[in-house]
Amino acid sequence: MARKVRYQPSPAAPELLSSKNFPHTSPSSRSNRSPRAGSGAAPGHDPMLSGDQDLPDGIGMARLAWTRLPTADGAVLPLPEGSAAASTSAAQDELFVGAVESLDYEVIENYAYREEQAQRSKFWVPYYIMLKWFFALLIGVGTGLAAIFINLAVENFSGWKFTLTFKIIQHSYFVGFLVYILLNLALVFSSVYIITHFAPAAAGSGIPELKGYLNGVDTHGILLFRTLVGKIFGSIGSVGGGLALGKEGPLVHTGACIASLLGQGGSAKYHLSSRWVQIFESDRDRRDLVTCGCAAGVAAAFRAPVGGVLFALEEVTSWWRSHLMWRVFFTSAVVAVVVRSAMNWCNSGKCGHFGAGGFIIWDISGGQEDYSYQELLPVAIIGVIGGLLGALFNQLTLYITKWRRTYLHKKGKRVQIFEACLISLITSTVSFVLPLLRKCSPCPELEANSGIQCPHPPGTDGNFVNFYCSNDNEYNDLATIFFNSQDDAIRNLFSAKTFHEYSAQSLITFLVMFYSLAVVTFGTAVPAGQFVPGIMIGSTYGRLVGMSVVKFYKKLNVDEGTYALLGAASFLGGSMRMTVSLCVIMVEITNNLQLLPLIMLVLLISKAVGDFFNEGLYEEQARLKGIPLLDSRPKQVMRNMSARDACKNQKVVCLPRVSRVVDIVSVLRSNNHNGFPIVDRGQNGEQLVIGLILRSHLLVLLQSKVDFQNTPFPCGPGVLNRHNFSDFVKPPSSKGKSIDDIHLTDDELGLYLDLAPFLNPSPYIVPEDMSLAKVYNLFRQLGLRHIFVVPRPSRVVGLITRKDLLLEDDGDIATTELQSTTVRAHLNGKTLGGNPHLQRPLLDSLMIEE
Repeated sequence: MARKVRYQPSPAAPELLSSKNFPHTSPSSRSNRSPRAGSGAAPGHDPMLSGDQDLPDGIGMARLAWTRLPTADGAVLPLPEGSAAASTSAAQDELFVGAVESLDYEVIENYAYREEQAQRSKFWVPYYIMLKWFFALLIGVGTGLAAIFINLAVENFSGWKFTLTFKIIQHSYFVGFLVYILLNLALVFSSVYIITHFAPAAAGSGIPELKGYLNGVDTHGILLFRTLVGKIFGSIGSVGGGLALGKEGPLVHTGACIASLLGQGGSAKYHLSSRWVQIFESDRDRRDLVTCGCAAGVAAAFRAPVGGVLFALEEVTSWWRSHLMWRVFFTSAVVAVVVRSAMNWCNSGKCGHFGAGGFIIWDISGGQEDYSYQELLPVAIIGVIGGLLGALFNQLTLYITKWRRTYLHKKGKRVQIFEACLISLITSTVSFVLPLLRKCSPCPELEANSGIQCPHPPGTDGNFVNFYCSNDNEYNDLATIFFNSQDDAIRNLFSAKTFHEYSAQSLITFLVMFYSLAVVTFGTAVPAGQFVPGIMIGSTYGRLVGMSVVKFYKKLNVDEGTYALLGAASFLGGSMRMTVSLCVIMVEITNNLQLLPLIMLVLLISKAVGDFFNEGLYEEQARLKGIPLLDSRPKQVMRNMSARDACKNQKVVCLPRVSRVVDIVSVLRSNNHNGFPIVDRGQNGEQLVIGLILRSHLLVLLQSKVDFQNTPFPCGPGVLNRHNFSDFVKPPSSKGKSIDDIHLTDDELGLYLDLAPFLNPSPYIVPEDMSLAKVYNLFRQLGLRHIFVVPRPSRVVGLITRKDLLLEDDGDIATTELQSTTVRAHLNGKTLGGNPHLQRPLLDSLMIEE
């Protein structure tokens, strides 16, 4: 259940509330706030439910700054009048839309988990590993087939659209203009209707949400089956309708959806599930599968398998392991094989207008073969231009999207549909009318073996489009870019040995108009990627610089298409701030390794220039959507703060080990915390913390009702057989159970529930004086959701060093890629048994800080 709360800042840490620091805070640390700031237990609660009355001072959850989040429809939970947070976050209310929830990457080692681990046979580990590789194969095949279907549909719709328009304009340009607008409008309307009425989470590229998911934050709905369907068919309509966006970002989201659905065994809601593959029940396993899906999406979108692996490593994931690297690489290789097989089949002409150009690859290996040191200056200029335009693009899209979410999209689905259709009308009008205003140029003299035809036949891909020209031997350079599919337009801009094909006036006109259209289109309620629009923008000004270089360095072997490639790389680097993965992707899609040093140079320059002004596109959009990404490094100010400062003046809501059902229900209804410390009485009557229980686990116990008991005493060992670990698993991206969905009678509310068998007996603990920077690193690197902040323990039980962790395999213990906290049933002749953590308090042991 997502929590939408407002942060009550402490006077000691006012700087944590700034919007600059917000993206580096953690949602999982919100769980210790009392529903009433400054108050104790809620009326009618057992006194033990109040953390300030029963727990020693300083015990609490480590929590970082958290800002107010509106609900999905824009409504905001009310705050008490006069609260400090009311004035602090009032200016940011309109920024954050949607419901997010932290993921449980930590292994909950309750009794159900321990029992399940102990009962597994020695064949389970090989089966587990084999199934992971099999799923990697299925993810690659599924993503490749989805990409083939999307490309077939987009290319054929575009081909039919342009062929029909070209036939009609031979008789009447006005009728052709109307047909062209109506066809684009129909495709865009189908896309926005699917998104608004069927799959709202499929809007946009989905990459910011995936970054959040792999960073530990789940946005509701992003990995559901209907989101996958909406992403596929919505991308066909939006891209085929000629909007200034691409299908590459949505393909990444598509691959992640396929991976998530496979990991959970399908979709139970639509009766498309299978129990024999429902083995990946932890968020940690699903995180690895989604990482494979993201890499597969990039590999399918750009035919760049190595670039897909590096994209997943550099851009989206926050945790990486060598075992995961192998599976991601394998998945990308499978995608490459599937896509290549489809291309060979389509080269025979069986794919309609799809042909050989359906998948992105712009071969410029026949262009410029070498470069001179004299070209380093114009290359550096391209990098600076890309950084400036990329940063400007990020800022403009941030402002427009913020305005759109604040004022426009709150008015309902009809307004979203009208907006997308209006942008479609404007885009179609611009792409059709502007070429009419441009004079045609005579076809240049081309080499006999160049394979380029001037003008090319109507409705087919290629350079030199004959559009509104009086002679058959003329072409319209502006229509060559505008009145064409985006892939073909980029291929034309990248084309080698086509000197003087475009005039500077036409390129400037296209750059200004398409840049404006891309800014306005980004954020509409359709699936939208920014890779291809960014490549088109960058290749346009890159070709302009190349034309200047050709005129200035007349004796050098300079090709304008080479500078178009460098311009595309510079804009993507200035906007998305990717370096290594983007460099490899650009090399793979252009099939030219000789330009690698120049691509590296422009990427470094453009990223440095862009970082001077703002964050990357995906980070800005994640902040706009209220996705609190934890950066790789903590803020410098955190080194001067302690864990106690982060959770200062916060109330801890605790539950006793044996709680009344009515008290549990009251606590769940009165606050939205996702974790509750469990306390018990020691032998001398002192308060002891014995673990942490999640809200979702409490809801499962309340709904099942099988663990209710009449007496307020600890239960016997028979309760362990009533639940499996899978009973507590929440499907990814779903809202899960709600307390409002659980109905209990008055007799049931008077019963008791022993929480000890279901809690996590070993949550992570930090001393209260640990620096907040170290807490931040621990929190992020381990993918935690909660951390206990405790006073300094009075004694040390032991000290673990590296040699204590190097255990010898004796043949019975398999070395696997399971979680590092996997419980082994037998180790050195010792058997797990009994309930040791119930006899000893949690705080008797000391957590190693690093």
